[in-house]
Amino acid sequence: MTAETDTIDLRILDALQQDADLSMDALAEKAHLSRNACWRRMKQMEAAGIIRGRAILLDPERLGCPLTAMVLIRASTHADDWLKKFSRVVRVMPEIVGAYRMTGDLDYVLKIRVADVAAYDRFYKELIARVPVLDISASFVMEEIKETTALPLPAIP
Repeated sequence: MTAETDTIDLRILDALQQDADLSMDALAEKAHLSRNACWRRMKQMEAAGIIRGRAILLDPERLGCPLTAMVLIRASTHADDWLKKFSRVVRVMPEIVGAYRMTGDLDYVLKIRVADVAAYDRFYKELIARVPVLDISASFVMEEIKETTALPLPAIP
């Protein structure tokens, strides 16, 4: 629990992480609150930035992008203009579903979703045409063991 949340907030957040489509009545019941009190709590957490938004989870296989690749990048430079350009490129390429600046030997890891290896090759060529990199390699996910958007919350007493 943080200074910004209490047990009731955690119940609301836990329930929403499991099913963001819950009706306010169902959510209030899970939080042990009245409907109006639950709604006020949600609005307070939204205003505080604790709840940043809600999303629908789509099935990547049914939508034509079943292959996940982790793209490992070493930057050709660490100049400010390169960093800005790289960030812009990453934000506009829809195949990139996650982008992370790293410590250690690698500079960036991109998580991408594509249809197949040929689609990855097209992605690769477009990325390196848009922004120069020192080194780039990819590992393809063979089995997705765990994938979640839920954050670990403190145990609810």
